[in-house]
Amino acid sequence: MDPNRTVRKAVIPVAGNGTRFLPATKAMPKEMLTIVDRPVVQYAVDEARQAGIEQIIFVTSRNKHSIEDHFDDAPELISSLSRSGKTAQISELEAMLPTAGSVSFTRQQAPLGLGHAVWCARDLIGDEPFALLLPDMISFGARGCMAGLMDLYGTVGGNVLGVEQCAPEETSKYGIVGKGSAVPHGFSVTHMVEKPPAGEAPSNFYLNGRYILQPDIFSILARQQRGAGNEIQLTDAMLTLSSQQPFYAHPYDGRTFDCGSKQGFIEANVAFALARDDIGGTVLASVKELVLSHEGRIRAA
Repeated sequence: MDPNRTVRKAVIPVAGNGTRFLPATKAMPKEMLTIVDRPVVQYAVDEARQAGIEQIIFVTSRNKHSIEDHFDDAPELISSLSRSGKTAQISELEAMLPTAGSVSFTRQQAPLGLGHAVWCARDLIGDEPFALLLPDMISFGARGCMAGLMDLYGTVGGNVLGVEQCAPEETSKYGIVGKGSAVPHGFSVTHMVEKPPAGEAPSNFYLNGRYILQPDIFSILARQQRGAGNEIQLTDAMLTLSSQQPFYAHPYDGRTFDCGSKQGFIEANVAFALARDDIGGTVLASVKELVLSHEGRIRAA
């Protein structure tokens, strides 16, 4: 199998229950929570398309119908906007709409972990290398992280991981990679460790939720034993694959917000709002006022 085949497809797992955001996610998928005025999942799709991905495969579950509806045509809404003369909104919605046949959905019937979710997409991926984007992790920078992974993949092939640097004392929060020799757009990966204690990590480069993987991962996932949390862990399967194929890492020069956490979700909303021409100035003034008010209450306490 050619490890340098073009990456045309991306998997986006959206089957999680979003329990960290209850009660907001009781009736709404966590991926449909908004960063400013776009749902979280839209940012992952936009990043994949910016990187040249042609086909998006969502691994979904029950009660996620609104995600499918979001990426479908809405003729009644378009008609209503047209009657109101809201051409700018129509253009924005049309730009977000995937072309016919470029989006697929498959079910993960049981919550058995990220590795199992990826395995559920095996028949839609086939024998091609594929991108994997965790939608909770949102890239913020001049361009998305996946575009950089594609640059690196085009140079070295194999398997490619998106990474960023954390403080050395925070390595126990992340999957960490060992840094090997430099290559254009990144470096080779010597090994991977899940949440190593501070002082025992091979580096401070952590996995940021962006991957390009060879299809050989599927046969490994098919026989992968359950790991942490009694789930099928993707990292365990990647460790097995790394004994057979090379892995490389691309350090992202932007910032990734973990919108699966409340802190990251709020930070992302502020960052994306501040970056916008239409509301950035007013949001900045409001944030400054809130910070000053909060500091005043602390001093008075």
